[in-house]
Amino acid sequence: MACTVVGIAGGTGSGKTTVAQRIAATLPPESVCIIEYDAYYRDRPDLSFDERAQLNFDHPDALETELLVDHLEKLRSGVPVEVPSYDFVHHRRQAEHRHQKPTPVVIVEGILVFVDSRLRRLLDIRLFVDTDTDLRVFRRIRRDLEQRGRTFESIRDQYYRTVRPMHQQFVEPSKKWADLIIPEGGNNQIALDLVCAKLQSVVREAAERG
Repeated sequence: MACTVVGIAGGTGSGKTTVAQRIAATLPPESVCIIEYDAYYRDRPDLSFDERAQLNFDHPDALETELLVDHLEKLRSGVPVEVPSYDFVHHRRQAEHRHQKPTPVVIVEGILVFVDSRLRRLLDIRLFVDTDTDLRVFRRIRRDLEQRGRTFESIRDQYYRTVRPMHQQFVEPSKKWADLIIPEGGNNQIALDLVCAKLQSVVREAAERG
């Protein structure tokens, strides 16, 4: 099955997931899937919880990019894959996997999606969600407090220790690889309409080919 792979990058809390979900919602459910790059964090069972909590999760080396590349190549070839699942509370990859069949549109989202050339070459459409820093930081704080069981102190320390410097070193420069920069993410309806119209035509063409 030929498929169109859409990469959505941007800083933490920029609204990547919202953009991915809004795009997917305009397509038939069986024609699109969303893969989160965060699900491919390397498992480190050799480390204690405290040691895992100190890992630099915002560096490209923290992600098993080779596995995601392999999965995207298989999906392009019509082969189903087992997408991993990651537990952000305990910093461990879970035993459960998500069985993913090939679909005409595959959306991959994550802060570092454009950084690795092996992954970048598999992206047919590249979107960068560009949101002001203060909004991104507040969204991250809320997410980590409510969904990941973190304390404010740990969020603050991680932000200054790894999140901010890695954003400046890797995420922000990767903007140059984008086909389309979307300011304010899900609030930019014009940009979303353009992308959705393109992908809707992709799905129609796939249906016509049978």
